Amino acid sequence: MDEALLRSLTPNVLGILVRRGADFASAEDAVQEALIEAVRVWPGDRPNDPKGWLVTVAWRKFLGMARSDAARRRREDLVDDEPAPGPAPAVDDTLQLYFLCAHPSLTPASAVALTLRAVGGLTTRQIAQAYLVPEATMAQRISRAKRTVSGVRFDQAGDVATVLRVLYLVFNEGYSGDVDLAAEAIRLTRRLFVSIDHPEVAGLLALMLLHHARRAARTAADGALVPLAEQDRGAWDTRLIAEGVEILQAALARDRLGEFQAQAAIAALHADAPTAAETDWVQIVEWYDELARLTGSPVVRLNRAVAVGEADGPRAGLAALAELDDSLPRYAAVAAYLHERDGDPETAARLYGEAAAKAADLAERDHLTRQAERLKK
Repeated sequence: MDEALLRSLTPNVLGILVRRGADFASAEDAVQEALIEAVRVWPGDRPNDPKGWLVTVAWRKFLGMARSDAARRRREDLVDDEPAPGPAPAVDDTLQLYFLCAHPSLTPASAVALTLRAVGGLTTRQIAQAYLVPEATMAQRISRAKRTVSGVRFDQAGDVATVLRVLYLVFNEGYSGDVDLAAEAIRLTRRLFVSIDHPEVAGLLALMLLHHARRAARTAADGALVPLAEQDRGAWDTRLIAEGVEILQAALARDRLGEFQAQAAIAALHADAPTAAETDWVQIVEWYDELARLTGSPVVRLNRAVAVGEADGPRAGLAALAELDDSLPRYAAVAAYLHERDGDPETAARLYGEAAAKAADLAERDHLTRQAERLKK
């Protein structure tokens, strides 16, 4: 047994587990268990890839410990939550409302509006202000949605994925008017999180918290967009980041990976980096590979091309981008960024200009225009 080899690999393996989402103490315990297993197994069957073997075994040990801990906590919670003797409380129909509002017969816009009205308790005026439409228009939209689902029966299990998609749409509306829809989406998702035991619900909540933690740093005083690499990380909300990471770790430990958990893992790696230069792009590419496998989304592959460009260089990013349809939203912006990093400012400026012309959001359009003008000087 090569003890020197094991000692040299231990810090590497420990670091990989932490980057995958394990807390440091649990990662240490899992690595120690893996080392014990190596001492037992390697003398008779040494692996070709010792480091890969240790990472795999340590990660499995971590997942096993996390599952045991989660099961113990659930048992303790059941005891704590056992109702006192007396009349049973009224049934909470909030969960049923979630599934009603996310019925597949509704358009996404109607599903979001009905969710905010029926589950969120917002007034029609508040929702109309958030969407910058007349109150009468929003009232009609909500009334049509109510009529559409009025005859729906709940004799089958609801589609959690559809509910989560609606909540994600609410979150992405961000902020306008007097209603902070991002904060409202987090509040609603928290309610769902305590109502249903599902790792993707936890994944979505973690994703929202991790993204929302960076909100204060996303725009400058004049309203201009601030790219992630240029954001003041001291302005990020560390409390939300810690909560998001904790929720994500518990979800990943259940070994039922879904797209929101994978997205949250990517967001957690960004949040974990002290500086943009220290971002673990190799791990991010691996998570994008998982996300692409889960969703088959070309938009995911577009974002992956950016990560590949950071991990393996802009030429590799451009090669990954070349495999995609150039009509994809933000394709030109990604191409511009990679060409700029590859030392081709002329092409980058042209592509930034094309991207600005296609941008629907005013702040994004202004940002891309400034990027084009900067390179033309």
